[in-house]
Amino acid sequence: MTYGKPFLAGFMSTLIFHQGLFLVFYLAGLAPEAPYSLARTWPFGVPDVLSLAFWGGVWAIPAWLVFRDSGRVGYWVRAVVFGALAPSAVALFVVFPLKGLGLAGGWDPAVIAGALMLNGAWGFGVALGMRLLGE
Repeated sequence: MTYGKPFLAGFMSTLIFHQGLFLVFYLAGLAPEAPYSLARTWPFGVPDVLSLAFWGGVWAIPAWLVFRDSGRVGYWVRAVVFGALAPSAVALFVVFPLKGLGLAGGWDPAVIAGALMLNGAWGFGVALGMRLLGE
């Protein structure tokens, strides 16, 4: 199996589905900062949105291994559930504390729900991307 297609699907899903839903949240006043941030990340100075898309591509590889052999409905359900749970858990319990944001965003229900929805949308986008790429 080649990992290029899942990586591409995850990268693009981050830009379209994750950041697209984040834009909807921002325009509705539900997110404190705008999506598609070009702020530089540490330590390499890569724009935040490209770093996020890169990691979306990396996460898409195990996601694809989880849902690729599922049946018709299971394919979509597993993609959304994997997307909602796995990257969200790592973000909330590893990345946020490393960035000084507090474990699980300080246990703020809005932060947790937002992570689950954004990453669930990303998972859907990965599944759709893989279908569009012929997988």
